[in-house]
Amino acid sequence: MAETFGALLHKVVSGSPLTEEEAQLAFSCIMAGETDPVQLGAFLSALKVRGETTAELTGAVKAVRSYMTVLPYAPEGAIDVCGTGGDGLGTLNVSTAVAFVLAGLGVPVAKHGNRAASSMSGATDVLEKLGIPPNPDAEFQARCLTEDHLAFLSAPHHHPALKHATSVRRTLGFRTLFNLLGPLCNPAQVHRQLIGVFDGQWCLPVARTLGQLGSACVWAVHGTTDLSGSDELTLAGPATIAAWEDGKLFSLTFDPQSAGFPSRPISAIRGDDPQTNAEALLAFLDGADGAYRETVLLNAAAALHVAGRGNVVKEGRIDPQAFRRNAAMAARSIDDGLARTALERARQSARFHKDAGRS
Repeated sequence: MAETFGALLHKVVSGSPLTEEEAQLAFSCIMAGETDPVQLGAFLSALKVRGETTAELTGAVKAVRSYMTVLPYAPEGAIDVCGTGGDGLGTLNVSTAVAFVLAGLGVPVAKHGNRAASSMSGATDVLEKLGIPPNPDAEFQARCLTEDHLAFLSAPHHHPALKHATSVRRTLGFRTLFNLLGPLCNPAQVHRQLIGVFDGQWCLPVARTLGQLGSACVWAVHGTTDLSGSDELTLAGPATIAAWEDGKLFSLTFDPQSAGFPSRPISAIRGDDPQTNAEALLAFLDGADGAYRETVLLNAAAALHVAGRGNVVKEGRIDPQAFRRNAAMAARSIDDGLARTALERARQSARFHKDAGRS
């Protein structure tokens, strides 16, 4: 494989794009741990400088998926809500809060996540503070997803082969194609995904790749703020959306204010360490008003569309009234205590599994 990777490296360095099959082969070499660190750094750098293609992204996703540890089963209609990270805004944990809201409404959520990279508190960090530590047992996760409508899938437990690129990525210090791969490689093999993307230029390639790999409904979203772009929908500005639905790829734009959401600066949902973010999430589940609640409702409304629980796209545009109805559905999950119950069930399952392991 080393000789094969070397040949593909030379092609990339020359400025030529890889075919999907070549990209899959190259990333399979990486996943197998059979690449020299210097060559790997050169390969990722050359891709970055030239600009990665959709075919290269698709091939890389196929390679990473072939090495991941999958759940043995998952309910039909399961969804993932996650972001690529990397926007540098350091906000509260929005997609994790959305997961509890959706689970409270009976939507099965296979929440893929990791520890913080560019923020102070990733999904795994805040969940630990909430009493839901990462769990490597795929059978247990599948049961949680089926019975509790919620499973938290910690990336290191499902993508152990990614460790072969960790030190090189850390040394390079800039975003590479690997920053996109995690959200596109959900271990529950879901066919519905709301994915926040750190750079708007990747929305279409991400949605197209997932669609070509069999997804039923995908929204790849990039929000704007008063500071910079965001890998979530925000109250601070309009969003760009690439959608894959019914076998078709199309683009949408959406201004949250058109659906009655208030305008707020991104600083209104500034996060901090995991303990602080966990306390904010608990307060949100207990009914606290404010920008955090509105931001979660905004993203939950979009996720309900992706989950097939409330269509908001009419004649190629987002219908503000339909979007607001989804937001009201999400609000009921909070106000009726359903989202908080989803948290308590997840905590109870985690404790039960831990105690069973001791017996």
